[in-house]
Amino acid sequence: MRIKSIISYNVNGIRAAMKKGLLDWMKEGDYDVVCIQETKAQPGQVPSELFHELGYKDYWHSAQKKGYSSVATFSKVEPDKVVYGCGIEKYDLEGRILRTDFGETTLLNCYFPSGTSGDLRQAFKYEFLDDFFAYIEELKKERSKIIVVGDYNIAHTEMDIHNPKSNKKTSGFLPEERAWMTKWLESGFVDAFRHLNPEQVQYSWWSYRANARNNNKGWRIDYQSFTENLKDELKSCQQLTDVVHSDHCPVLVELKS
Repeated sequence: MRIKSIISYNVNGIRAAMKKGLLDWMKEGDYDVVCIQETKAQPGQVPSELFHELGYKDYWHSAQKKGYSSVATFSKVEPDKVVYGCGIEKYDLEGRILRTDFGETTLLNCYFPSGTSGDLRQAFKYEFLDDFFAYIEELKKERSKIIVVGDYNIAHTEMDIHNPKSNKKTSGFLPEERAWMTKWLESGFVDAFRHLNPEQVQYSWWSYRANARNNNKGWRIDYQSFTENLKDELKSCQQLTDVVHSDHCPVLVELKS
């Protein structure tokens, strides 16, 4: 794979993020691939030429509902194949999964559902987790090198959340969700950040309430999962906590040359 840097970033609305300097930041960073979640936009609502001028080709998988969910991948390396969605209608209608293949490697840009709005969406989230796991297991039969980046909406361990005790019954840190993450990693994936930084505490999302970001009361819910056969290519992985276009921060993975 010719890619040396991958950004994963939930921008909580790409048009709002662009007004806060997203394009200037992308230009300065000169990243090979930028995977954006929660664009909240249809392709025609954002001028693609602005990204083309930075050297990126753009691929959008948008929700049927306007201003909702959606993912987009911007790449300076042209993928060999692009697949919009996972073939399961209820998730594809929400624009949650975008696949790009680079040689032998498959990159999935994903926005997992949140369960914070109530029981119905929490149930939907559990269905997604089970279906996504099965989808990846099937994909592994034809594509052995897989990277899954994005907003998983789950804090895996107590190191990944600022106050684990008071959040034990909060969506995103429920025992069932955390158990899924454990199962996910035991199925042959490596959490790039935790693999490279086993003791480091960093967060990727902060509530807008109570000055949480300035007090660093956050959650690490944005992940970069690499199949075991790719872990030796990992060079570094960090949350870019000083980059502020959203309530999330971007996560940068660098690969060895």
